[in-house]
Amino acid sequence: MALEDYKKKRRFGISPEPSGKSSGEKSQQPNFVYVIQKHRATQLHYDFRLEWNGTLLSWAVPKGPSLDPSVKRLAMQVEDHPVEYASFEGVIPEGEYGGGTVMVWDNGTWEPEVEDVDAALQKGDLKFTLHGKKLKGSWVLVRTHGYGRSSGKSWLLIKHRDQYASTGDITTEEPRSISSKRLLADIAREGGGDVEKAATGDPAPKSTKKKAVPSVKGGPKSPRRRKSAP
Repeated sequence: MALEDYKKKRRFGISPEPSGKSSGEKSQQPNFVYVIQKHRATQLHYDFRLEWNGTLLSWAVPKGPSLDPSVKRLAMQVEDHPVEYASFEGVIPEGEYGGGTVMVWDNGTWEPEVEDVDAALQKGDLKFTLHGKKLKGSWVLVRTHGYGRSSGKSWLLIKHRDQYASTGDITTEEPRSISSKRLLADIAREGGGDVEKAATGDPAPKSTKKKAVPSVKGGPKSPRRRKSAP
């Protein structure tokens, strides 16, 4: 998917998102940019992006990544994004495409585990290693059979079994931005966005209320006094 699709969906005079430049050139670096952006738009989802051929290949992961190899997370491929988008964190105005709050949830680099990335993408089976702050180790993106408009765009994001695999929920354990340490509500508040809407993508605050001690009806009984002998 070319950057033209990305540009057609956005009004850069209104949205603060970067317009980007399509170079179409392969990076000469051994490792490429990797980023996941937590995005509270119409619904909460996680945008998974891998730099390749001068752009960011992008997938929307509704439930976010899982460190559990037995869990397969749906990843819908969307339009390529400019590489500059990897650092974008802020508020897209309501009414614009993707209107809502965006957080840089994780970032780092990635490297392919295959010799030919383009062939792997064409086949629909891309194996790679992540060097992120939160996500590390071996992963795979596998294309599945989609229906209707989703045909060819439906993938699964799966963690491979290695020392970084876990049954813990990384999305709830690590809810804050990797770059600013803020929650979605904080980003919305400081960027003039919808704080209430953004807060629905943050973990619920832990209750600080103490459990009430049940009272005994009539209160504690006083010990009976023994009558003294006359």
